[in-house]
Amino acid sequence: MSRVIGKVAIVTGGGSGLGRADARALAREGARVMVTDVDEDAARAVAQEIGGEYLRHDVRSEQDWQAVIERTVARYGKLDVLVNNAGIVVPADIESATLEQYRLINAIHAEGTFLGCKYGIGAMKRKPGGGGSIINISSLSAVRGFPGVVTYAAAKGAILSITTTVAAHCREKGDGIRCNAILPGMIATPLLEAVVGAECPGVGQPDDVANTVLFLASDESRHMSGAHIVLDNASSIIGGGA
Repeated sequence: MSRVIGKVAIVTGGGSGLGRADARALAREGARVMVTDVDEDAARAVAQEIGGEYLRHDVRSEQDWQAVIERTVARYGKLDVLVNNAGIVVPADIESATLEQYRLINAIHAEGTFLGCKYGIGAMKRKPGGGGSIINISSLSAVRGFPGVVTYAAAKGAILSITTTVAAHCREKGDGIRCNAILPGMIATPLLEAVVGAECPGVGQPDDVANTVLFLASDESRHMSGAHIVLDNASSIIGGGA
């Protein structure tokens, strides 16, 4: 149980769903985890479960990001892994979605990921020897047409572009920092339930994503950067559902 032993990780949106599974997996394999969430009670509960720390964190806020990075480094001495996971979904197609919804979803997903990468890189560069792994949670909706989640799909598409650009930047700088994106299809989380309802057979589980996060956080993936990893049980290549 030591695939990420000695590493320090931040998981945003870690109070529930995919983030909770990610935090559990990283802690189980030896990482020290800072669980952040806008829902402070949820973050606290997960942190207590895994023996980690927690912070209230609105990923739209640059000040919150600066504080989270500063407090994580002050507590643990460094940052090795950042999982940009926090997100929400507001089901709506292009005709019914509002500009306010579009701005909200993009602020949380795209701007939150931008800020996380910006300040995460700075922290990773400051540690002795540099290096680190940034893991951005995108979605299959970024590359396939799902009419009912237009704002969410747009934001997740932006995350793919951020990931590619950050990976190229870090390689150019030679700082040893990697950046990859995961594109889950339908995974059994509260977000999925909000879109399709409680009954949705045949979907993946949060641990399916968490296991991929664990791989990307570990040194096993040291030569992987700029990748977009699809987790959808082949549905996107055979014409099935997500």
